[in-house]
Amino acid sequence: MGELRMIAAPFVVPGPTGVAIRARLKGLTGEDVKVLCLVGDHLASLASRDLKARCAAGLDHDSEQWTRRKRVLTDQSSSRWAGSITKATHDQWALARRDRLAHIRSLQTGIATISRRLSLPLGEKGGKHAPGGYRSRTEWHAKSRRLRVLEDRLEAARADWQAGVVHVVRGGKRLLTTRHHLDAAGLTEEEWRRRWQAGRRFLQADGESGKRYGNETLRVTPGGEVSIKLPVPLAHLANAPHGRYVLAATASFAHRGEQWADRIATNRAVAYRIHEDTGRGRWYLTASWTIPPIQTVPLEAARARGLVGVDTNADHLAAWRLDRHGNPVGQPCRFGYDLTDTAQHRDAQVRHALIRLLHWARRHGLAVAVEDLDFAAEKTREKHGRKKRFRKLISGMPVARLRARLVSMAAELGIPVIAVDPAHTSRWGAQHWRKPLTSKSRKTTRHDAAAVAIGRRALGHPIRRRTAPPRTHQSDGCGHRTVQAGPGTPGREGHRPRIPGPRTRSVPPRRGANAVDQNAQHRPGRSAEHESSVSRNGRPALTRQNAPHPDGMTRRPPWP
Repeated sequence: MGELRMIAAPFVVPGPTGVAIRARLKGLTGEDVKVLCLVGDHLASLASRDLKARCAAGLDHDSEQWTRRKRVLTDQSSSRWAGSITKATHDQWALARRDRLAHIRSLQTGIATISRRLSLPLGEKGGKHAPGGYRSRTEWHAKSRRLRVLEDRLEAARADWQAGVVHVVRGGKRLLTTRHHLDAAGLTEEEWRRRWQAGRRFLQADGESGKRYGNETLRVTPGGEVSIKLPVPLAHLANAPHGRYVLAATASFAHRGEQWADRIATNRAVAYRIHEDTGRGRWYLTASWTIPPIQTVPLEAARARGLVGVDTNADHLAAWRLDRHGNPVGQPCRFGYDLTDTAQHRDAQVRHALIRLLHWARRHGLAVAVEDLDFAAEKTREKHGRKKRFRKLISGMPVARLRARLVSMAAELGIPVIAVDPAHTSRWGAQHWRKPLTSKSRKTTRHDAAAVAIGRRALGHPIRRRTAPPRTHQSDGCGHRTVQAGPGTPGREGHRPRIPGPRTRSVPPRRGANAVDQNAQHRPGRSAEHESSVSRNGRPALTRQNAPHPDGMTRRPPWP
């Protein structure tokens, strides 16, 4: 039997370390578009050759080779353009390297799953954590062939990893493959060619603090004027001094415009990127800069007033407010989104749902608790087999995009985000909270109950709720009374004082503390009745039978 999985402790998610904003370049002339295309295509050819040299160097690359590559690019562009190209090349190579490692791990997981299922008898049922054997001999044979294919792929991937070989396509492998399926993509060859050239075009420059407006290569003034430092071969296209070309269009940042203006006013570094959207026929300017790490709120401070538990689903966010004791407050909320359209539409839907959630949390001054989800290893067909609908459901959940959007938007509003372990939240929430929270006027869904479970885990409380004593026997005679107090909880075996009120009968003054102490109450069958009837001073001890009445009368002996 394998070891049980330990539940990770909740933590406050750190804030973002960078900011990116975008503005449309309106009013570009035909000459502006021509210059942008010429500069972007020229720098793209240099970036492609530099990426080829970097991939050829592999693991033997060092700072000396980096300097040599930059020197070669400087002769055909400029020193700052060369620095931007070499840095982008290095980042792209490192990303491809990480992707190769993730691919190796995915292959290892698939091989282990298939090998285990092949070793089981046909038709054997699986458990909650591992699938069973294959259904038929035909499926078993097909999976055995697939196992050999995955083993060959793993061997080739390991060889590439050890040799430092990466496979990179500037412009994207998906767009390259679309060239062979133009009819299915609904594109003509000319439209595809425009997308391909726009995707490979290089028009981005890193910022530099201390320089005018934070960038010497792609400069944007406070008034929105955009100018480009032309490469040496294209210097004859300049329409401004010092080999610069000023665009007729101006840039205006509606989002975070004040922050951007403050940075360029003090000459702090701002990176820019110009790209073309061929589908809309528009050009955009993206500005980005780094920000110092935001001081996160301590976990106890984030829990002080309670929080909002959020369960992420394929088409909505289920949220429920909890107080600091873990009790659901009010009614559950649902923030829906539609992910069946284009990427821009999906992103807008996610942002709209998140901003409604965050505004609701800010009105109550509460933190937000979410699951620390990562479905990278949950979408393989080797694990879920024929469950195509379930695999499609997991693949359709915008986990990475929603997580990134939530952290950045919550940091802007000053709302702490607490991440919890996602283990068993849906199952335990439905088991322990769905029925108690359902009434005639409220139908609690499985996702609402999962939101309560997530919130309780973020608050440090167990998900399983405290059960009431059995109705037939108000003691532990019919089973364990509560599952809330752990073995190490102080006072778990102590008395539970009776609370005065209409539900528990009234309690006389100064008697609430001893309401559950059987010895103090002198009830029959307790040790008080077996005490000696003679006190230390020789006088008869007071017992239940001879104790004085509050009115001064002596109690009558009980009836025989």
